[in-house]
Amino acid sequence: MLTGRRYLLALTDEQAVYAEQVGAICRAVWNTALEQRREYRRRGAFISYVEQARQMAEAKRDPACQWLADAPSHCLQQTLRDLDKACRTHGTWRVRWRSRTRTAPSFRFPDPGQITVRRLNRRWGEARLPKFGPVRFRWTRAIGGAIRNATVSRDGGRWYISFCVEDGVVEPAPNGRRPVGVDRGVAVAVATSDGDLHDRTFATAGEVARLKRLQQRLSRSLRVHGRHRRSKRRDAVRAQLGRLHTRIRARRTDFAAQTAVRLVRDHGLVVVEDLRVQNMTASAKGTADRPGRNVRQKAGLNRAILDKGWGGFLLALEHAARYHGATVVKVNPAFTSQTCNACRHVARESRESQAVFRCVACGHQAHADVNAARNILAAGLAVTGRGDLAAGRSVKRQPPERLAA
Repeated sequence: MLTGRRYLLALTDEQAVYAEQVGAICRAVWNTALEQRREYRRRGAFISYVEQARQMAEAKRDPACQWLADAPSHCLQQTLRDLDKACRTHGTWRVRWRSRTRTAPSFRFPDPGQITVRRLNRRWGEARLPKFGPVRFRWTRAIGGAIRNATVSRDGGRWYISFCVEDGVVEPAPNGRRPVGVDRGVAVAVATSDGDLHDRTFATAGEVARLKRLQQRLSRSLRVHGRHRRSKRRDAVRAQLGRLHTRIRARRTDFAAQTAVRLVRDHGLVVVEDLRVQNMTASAKGTADRPGRNVRQKAGLNRAILDKGWGGFLLALEHAARYHGATVVKVNPAFTSQTCNACRHVARESRESQAVFRCVACGHQAHADVNAARNILAAGLAVTGRGDLAAGRSVKRQPPERLAA
């Protein structure tokens, strides 16, 4: 199976400067190619990756575009391939621009024949990349397979290299262990139908206070407007914020990976809600004609949802399930938090608080998230029993039992 290996790079000063330059060139190629695709769509035409790659090769011979030749050619071609895939998947008008300040530089080397990796000693390894030469990285684990490609990216002021590896592991057969329902919440990150609650504080009280101070300093620092000079103080504050967010994000990723492995190792079927996190965390500001309501409350809810990392947890769950013979099923999330698992009565009033569920019909009381997880499990068992994919309403029905004559 294909998997990833991520290592911390130890670039020299010259290599770090060159990596920034290559990232800037790839960003310019992405934005230019995206604008070209949008212009073609405005005219009712279409341009493919092959044509854009041909035009880029011609542009390299133009004296005004000599800077394109400074970056590895395969990285530029891969940027166009990524753009083509994004436009085909999401549509040309939904693909976003890559900003110099908001988008971290990243570029990929797609040809494994041009990537050579060797271990130097117990702590260090070395990778040879086109136009970079040998770059050192911290050897924290073995590569464990054949390298397919390599991606260099910057995160929180540090450079990393990620290898896509074919590890040779065959996907195991279903393990047949008991199923479990999983509810992703705001107060508790993960609650299971077995009654287990998994949660962790990703930012300490001191880090939260420091985040607030840095954001205040960022708002007071000089912004870049037109021909005004760049503010070194603002860049320094942004770098501090980036490092702090990277630390918090690493804890969230670690929590998601450990919890996902624990679930798929002990259960053969994991049922989760099919949540549209992007839609759920959309802003409630509205427009000038139709202003939104409860904007501050909705903003707080959005921050709480994003802090728990619902999307990252689901991604880690699906990745870990491949190695442990487990199946991940998504079900419709409608009324799972308002339904009593004991009598199946649906009432909004039964959810007394974020943590307490007391059925108004039968008086059944339980932890609200655990009750929801049991409803999710019941829905998952129902749809898997009918053999569908749990996407929406089931169309198949189990045959009724034959009546005795």
